[in-house]
Amino acid sequence: MTRGTGDFKGNKGYLPSKPCLACGRAMSWRRAWAKNWDAVRYCSEACRRRRAAAKPP
Repeated sequence: MTRGTGDFKGNKGYLPSKPCLACGRAMSWRRAWAKNWDAVRYCSEACRRRRAAAKPP
């Protein structure tokens, strides 16, 4: 059954990835991020909060 996901074929190696700005861990593309993949910066809510707390006021 094809879902129109391009080269996915059930292997996450085919999905785009990029590093988290807070921890540097690689983030794989997720369906929830499909509409705003370019705006995704952090791998988790915890990393987003950690990065925001580290910024000087």
